[in-house]
Amino acid sequence: MYKKHFGLKENPFNVNPDPRYLFLTRHTQEALACLTYGIQSRKGFILLTGEVGTGKTTLLNKLLDWLRRERVATAFVFNSRLNVSQFLDFMMADFGIPCDTKQKSQVLLKLNQWLLDRYKAGETAVLVVDEAQNLSPQVLEEIRLLTNLETATEKLLQIVLAGQPELEEKLNQPQLRQLRQRITLRAKTHPLNLEETRGYIHERLRIAGSDGRTLFLPEAVEAIHRYSQGIPRVINLLCEHALISAFVDGKENVDPETIHEVAKEFDLDRIEPVAPKPPDRSNGENLTLLEALKALASLVDQMRAPEERPATPRERKL
Repeated sequence: MYKKHFGLKENPFNVNPDPRYLFLTRHTQEALACLTYGIQSRKGFILLTGEVGTGKTTLLNKLLDWLRRERVATAFVFNSRLNVSQFLDFMMADFGIPCDTKQKSQVLLKLNQWLLDRYKAGETAVLVVDEAQNLSPQVLEEIRLLTNLETATEKLLQIVLAGQPELEEKLNQPQLRQLRQRITLRAKTHPLNLEETRGYIHERLRIAGSDGRTLFLPEAVEAIHRYSQGIPRVINLLCEHALISAFVDGKENVDPETIHEVAKEFDLDRIEPVAPKPPDRSNGENLTLLEALKALASLVDQMRAPEERPATPRERKL
């Protein structure tokens, strides 16, 4: 409802994980490079973790966009509350592997033969599991066993596990130590600092077709960062409702008072800052930023230009 008023072509702060809107901070570039490097190098098992709302699913969608353009076979498991049988069924269906049996041994034989055929053809297969912190220990163990599908030199299936920090805590349980030891690369998403928050808001407005006018006053951006604590999902929430409020009030831009009102409406003024946890470097291969950026260099042009598609606005009812 406010797009015409503010000179926008689409909703810039849609909460859907649209990969067109991925904002490449240093940490995001490193995480994206880690994922692409791990898949291209057939590292086998990659872990992506980050706090709620820091852009993990958007990052995964960006990765999946690239993999599909490269005609890499992918299976994306987004519902992690599955038992072992349901998980295998979902994976086989998403890979497009016909399987008319429910017998686990036959399912795995079909999967192994399919992976071998792709490997002989010089092709890669990637399994991506989102919200993996909700996986049961039984399903996590089954995923570990999938890494046994290999040749003498390389893994046949590349696996990306993505989840909240609770996933790392779960993997530290003694009964999952074999899985933890097989993680070869670790990537993380992080909250944005103030400067990144400015860039994030500006970039989303640009992609949404902004004509260049200043829609958020500098003091408003500072308030957004303070209330959101740099979490992109909360930034989107604040900006979306601030634009609606400014439109209703007939304002040409968003001032800090509008941000204060929106933050109070969503009780964000009561949330205490959370101290960041120190990085866990106890397991897996430590990929330096330099190595990550080198791995990303050959892909960045493609990653910055995904196919255009319209976003679906989700507007607040007044």
